[in-house]
Amino acid sequence: MITSKPIKIVSTGKYLPAIVSSIELEKKHGIPLGWSSEHSGVTTRHIATTESNGYMGARAAEQSLDHAKMILADIDMIISASGTFDYPIPNQASIIKSEMKDGYTCHIPAIDINSTCLSFITAFEYAANILNGKQYKNVLIISSEIASKGLNPDNWETLTLFGDGAAAVIVSYDETSESTYFKGGQQTYSEGVYHTIIEGGGNQNPIKEHAYHQELHSFKMNGKHLLKMAIQKIPVFIDWFFKDLDINIYSVDVIVPHQASKLGLSIFNKLYDIEDKKVKKTLASYGNCIAASIPLTLINAIESGEISRGDQCLLVGTSAGFSIGGVLLKY
Repeated sequence: MITSKPIKIVSTGKYLPAIVSSIELEKKHGIPLGWSSEHSGVTTRHIATTESNGYMGARAAEQSLDHAKMILADIDMIISASGTFDYPIPNQASIIKSEMKDGYTCHIPAIDINSTCLSFITAFEYAANILNGKQYKNVLIISSEIASKGLNPDNWETLTLFGDGAAAVIVSYDETSESTYFKGGQQTYSEGVYHTIIEGGGNQNPIKEHAYHQELHSFKMNGKHLLKMAIQKIPVFIDWFFKDLDINIYSVDVIVPHQASKLGLSIFNKLYDIEDKKVKKTLASYGNCIAASIPLTLINAIESGEISRGDQCLLVGTSAGFSIGGVLLKY
């Protein structure tokens, strides 16, 4: 039996750049009006203009500190949990920290965790494992994503699906709180490893040898294969995840899934007899914001009162690779 740990989400923050409606996007790129809502399920999304990953992440992080009435010196570690970044080197967390108030005078560690769309879940599990009330009392997790710069405008499926944004949470070890962390976990099914890919820019296709090409250096996904794998593997993952817990997926109060796609969001309702209101959704208003999707959806549900203290929440999603991961906690 899994033993719970006194881990609490103390506060949250977010940063969202300018809104771009699907109508604006469709007119700009010659897409039939209404195509995005019908096929991608996205009505609006936020698109970065002058903002960087570092800037957006720093603003979300500072908002979470303000909400908690804390300063950066109260934090024991910063984790950047994202699939996109400003530069290959230095690591993104160090850039976010440098953009924050007191970033140059507070010398806490700043590390990156990148499991693409599951980065926030992976970072939350890591933070929960190291938080002990001694060396690590408060960890700041930030997912700051700019998907828009890696999209091919000729690929309507991806162009209309993704959005930009940043979310931050402060996670603390607090023995006085009723909030708890039950479990985190991930499984990787490598038969889907190349179903989502950006082929150019790494060491397989370095920019020195392969000049920029829209197809090579843009995000691609095989939507049909990804959906098929999700339908097949999510039940396998859920059975594995809950096997050593005294609760099951039906008894959790809230499910916060990755906002992968219109069809992807319907999987839980199709596979399990779960009330629609339990499954939180922001795809229509934010699009798929990579790793920021889960924390942004979590924050929206907290701010709207759909998640209250004491609720058991399952954060769950899929990522490139092909992986499925989840975290179970009492908010």
